Amino acid sequence: MEAPASGHARFGSLLATRPVEVRRDVSRLDSGFWALVVTFEGDVTAVRFAEVDRDAEPADPVPWSPLDREWGTSLDHAAYLDGVREVRERIAAGTVYQVNLCRVLSHRLPEEADLDGLAQLLARGNPAPHAGRVHVPGAGLDVVCASPEAYLLRDGDRLESRPIKGTAVTLEAMLPKDFAENVMIVDLVRNDLSHVCREGTVRVDALCRPEEHPGLVHLVSAVSGELRPGVGWGDVLAATFPPGSVSGAPKHTALQAIADLEPTVRGPYCGAVGWVDGDTGQAELAVGIRSFWADRDAAGGRWLRFGAGAGITWGSDPEQEWVETQVKSRRLVGLASGRVEA
Repeated sequence: MEAPASGHARFGSLLATRPVEVRRDVSRLDSGFWALVVTFEGDVTAVRFAEVDRDAEPADPVPWSPLDREWGTSLDHAAYLDGVREVRERIAAGTVYQVNLCRVLSHRLPEEADLDGLAQLLARGNPAPHAGRVHVPGAGLDVVCASPEAYLLRDGDRLESRPIKGTAVTLEAMLPKDFAENVMIVDLVRNDLSHVCREGTVRVDALCRPEEHPGLVHLVSAVSGELRPGVGWGDVLAATFPPGSVSGAPKHTALQAIADLEPTVRGPYCGAVGWVDGDTGQAELAVGIRSFWADRDAAGGRWLRFGAGAGITWGSDPEQEWVETQVKSRRLVGLASGRVEA
């Protein structure tokens, strides 16, 4: 694809500028620095940048005007509760064990709105370990990610995933269902990594470790392995995508349930956002949760999207799962809307 005229990507203190190439697959990322956005549906956009500053100065302040109207949702309260009940019926029938059921929030976005301003606002009001901003208009990318979850971390042949399952306002508010759900997804991630890692090297480094983030607590586990010789990024994504923590188990029947119950595509939400350095053999890809992205409707209108979801198991209470989606969205949507101070 022709090189975009402009664009940048920022991940913490790392700033990439001067985009020079766009690819729609990951089969040849063995040289150069690439920013990646992969939609939950599997559409890949990889942008190679000519300049990378790993200790960049903070960007000049960019204004952000609060979005003060009501946000729409792809699944309203009643529809989401019905979806949870349907998932529980499928679990009772033995076709699936867990499904991540999501909804996408939407707000009209002015043409002049610059998501760099939103990214700066989130960095102040909701700092995240895997935050990212990718803006390459020529490649169709306008994403702000405040993800707490590492999908894949790579250092040479070592590959690690840190799935999150279990979310509550406090650790004491966690339910037995949260811990069981985390263990279930850890087993799925172990199986995924085993397809590309050397036999005997896949291990669980941490299980259900509490992590505090603004306004909530997560249970985080860590699974790692040593890649087999000759394994490329295409193989890794084929084995592990979409992330198990945002799909469910078994993955193939969970994905079928998601396709049946969610009325709109997730886009970058629950996909992957991050970078791959083909020269150093390092990479950091976040699960695209706590993420905003701009797109257009069929009439050309500009919208800001934000996704929120919850993992549904047999022990799920429909109303509690709806509340979990509110807990996950309240602070970030509140920041974007001016209802929460940074």
